[in-house]
Amino acid sequence: MAEIWFFQLDRQPLGHVLPRIVASSLARGWRMAIETAVPERIAKLSEMLWASEDVAFLPHGFEGEPSPEHQPVWLTASAENPNAAQVRVLLDGAKPGDISHLNRAVLMFDGNDPQAIEAARAEWKTQKAAGYDISYWKQDENGKWINQAKQY
Repeated sequence: MAEIWFFQLDRQPLGHVLPRIVASSLARGWRMAIETAVPERIAKLSEMLWASEDVAFLPHGFEGEPSPEHQPVWLTASAENPNAAQVRVLLDGAKPGDISHLNRAVLMFDGNDPQAIEAARAEWKTQKAAGYDISYWKQDENGKWINQAKQY
C-alpha cells in the first residue's frame, strides 16, 4: 500500500522544493508523475524542472509529447499513468485517485492559503480512513523538513 506524504509549503516555494523531490525519487530509481489540477500550469512546471539550479538535469515529458512510457517524469493534468510511475506528486488541489499501485503519493499544498490547508485536512481524513500510512512534512525555522505526524 502506498505511503501518502503531505508537504506544507510555507517557507520555500514550489519551484525550490519540487525539483529536489524529483531528484530524490529519480536517485531511488523511481519513475514519477506530477499531476496538477490546473492544466495551464504544465508548461510552468516544466520550466521549474529545467531552471532548477540546485539539482542536476531532471528529464521529463508532458502530455502531447510522444513516447511517455520512456519518460522518467511525466507532467500531467489527468490521473493517467503512461510512464508507469511509482511516485505521484499532486499539486493545485489534484485529488489522488487509485494510488494502490504506487510506492508513494505526495500532496503538496500552500501553507499560506487557508483554503488549501482546509482541503489538505479533508484529504488527510479521507486517506487516513482508507488505511494509508500518512506523513505530514513541514519545515522548521531552519528550513529542515520535519515529519510532524511522527512527533505525536
